[in-house]
Amino acid sequence: MTAVETLTPTETAVVASVSVRDVNRIIDEKILPETLYVEADRTRRFYFDSCALISFYFKAANRLTSEERSRTVATAVMRLRESTRWHGLWTDYLKEMDWKEWTIREEFLTIDLAPFLKHAQERLARLLAARGRVNKDPRILGGSPVIKGTRIPVYDVAASVAAGLPPERILEAYPGLSAEDVELAALYAEANPSRGRPRRMPEPPAGAVIVSVRHAPRRQRS
Repeated sequence: MTAVETLTPTETAVVASVSVRDVNRIIDEKILPETLYVEADRTRRFYFDSCALISFYFKAANRLTSEERSRTVATAVMRLRESTRWHGLWTDYLKEMDWKEWTIREEFLTIDLAPFLKHAQERLARLLAARGRVNKDPRILGGSPVIKGTRIPVYDVAASVAAGLPPERILEAYPGLSAEDVELAALYAEANPSRGRPRRMPEPPAGAVIVSVRHAPRRQRS
């Protein structure tokens, strides 16, 4: 897996499988120690370490109190500081690490953080795969993200997924893509939302065929 130093809030939300609002909330409420993120000029960047802990904090809310979750996060951070992997570039070592290291015991409470770490690792791998499948070239559609090796806009594919179109219908519309391409395009768009509100095109009637598309000039008012 390719190394990643820091992630944007939206990328962090994707890896942690929470909302961007939750990611910002955990900072605003000072739940996550400052050593797990960087904040400068109103920009926040998160280390991968934080993704698993953010995921744990919100997904364990129905089982543990906020105090118990905060203490667990603090204990895990202390353990990370003692590790030679502290903010190390998280690569293949996750496959070899002793997952028992991530069992936190405090008095009568035992918490296993390994599932959250594994989930974050898998999500990060998918995010990196999505990055690798996207190309941004000024010579192609003005630099808009496209599926590598094609001129198919990533956000068009992602919009079809978000609209709930069946995968087979999306593949019919984009015969040059694979199911993997479609999934990764949607993930890339989720981690890198486009600015502004996308235009919504009305769906043509069943069996209709678009022969050509022309934009008529707008009539000027007298």
